[in-house]
Amino acid sequence: MAALRGKCLCGACTLTATPTSNDAGVCHCGQCNTWTGGMFINVYCGNSVVFDEGAPVGSYKGSEWGERIFCKTCGSSLVWQTQDGAHQSVSIQAFDDPAQFTLTSQIFIDRKPKCYALANKTEEMTEAAVMAKYAPDGADG
Repeated sequence: MAALRGKCLCGACTLTATPTSNDAGVCHCGQCNTWTGGMFINVYCGNSVVFDEGAPVGSYKGSEWGERIFCKTCGSSLVWQTQDGAHQSVSIQAFDDPAQFTLTSQIFIDRKPKCYALANKTEEMTEAAVMAKYAPDGADG
C-alpha cells in the first residue's frame, strides 16, 4: 500500500500513514465508544504514522499499554496505538477516501451496544479473546 495523507476535522493535525492492507476494523470497547461517540473504525498502519511538524497532537493513555491520539484544537479522534508506538490504528475518517477500505473485523464484539448492527459479515473477537491475543501479560485494556 502507498502512504496516505490524513487530517483532523479542522485540518490542524495532518499526518502521513501507510496502511498494511485495505482491511478496516471496528473496535466496540467502552473506551473507543466514549472517545469517538460511537464505534472506532480504523485501519492498521504498523508504526508508520508521522504527524506534520507543529500539529497540535494530544495524547491520552487510557490503559497500561494503550494510547489515544487526538487533535487538541478540534478534538478529532485520530489514532489508537500501543504506548511504544509499535501498533498504530488510524481512523479511516482521517483519510480523504474512507470508502477505499473494506470492513473485515470487529473486536470487543461482546461490548457492542445492542442498538445497532453492521450489515456485512466480519470476523468477530470478544473482549477476552482480544486481551488474550494482544495485551501484555497481566495488563488491563
